Amino acid sequence: MKKMLPWLITILLAITLIVLAAFLLMGKFFPSDKNEVNAAVENVEAKHLSADEIVELTAEITDIKTNLADPDYIVLINFAFQLDSITSKEEFDKIKDIKIKPIIIKTLADTKPEQLNGAEGKDQLSSKLVNLINKTLTEGKLTQIEITNFILTSL
Repeated sequence: MKKMLPWLITILLAITLIVLAAFLLMGKFFPSDKNEVNAAVENVEAKHLSADEIVELTAEITDIKTNLADPDYIVLINFAFQLDSITSKEEFDKIKDIKIKPIIIKTLADTKPEQLNGAEGKDQLSSKLVNLINKTLTEGKLTQIEITNFILTSL
């Protein structure tokens, strides 16, 4: 028993310190004041655009036909790209055939037909394309992608 006593004390001390550290850090990870969380959410404002502004900031790429990761399936798809400013739209229009279209084709080539099923699949494709395309834009950013036409068929 005398040989185990230092080990038991060390183990109990370690457990106590771990619980104390967890208790002190809990306040940082889980805020107790719900007003802080609500205030952070209330500060976020969605930018509402008029129909004319939406048309002014939107570029289209139509009639993209390509095979998917499964060579037995082909997709015909159209996109509408909404940008954050007129200058970024002008830049987008200049590079859409030489930079943006190849990104879309490569992304679709790595996509399986099952991944495009339903709204969730199309949303995942759109979010992936937003991230890839924003890396290529030097001025402004792409804010939203809408799929305006979608046909998936087997060969």
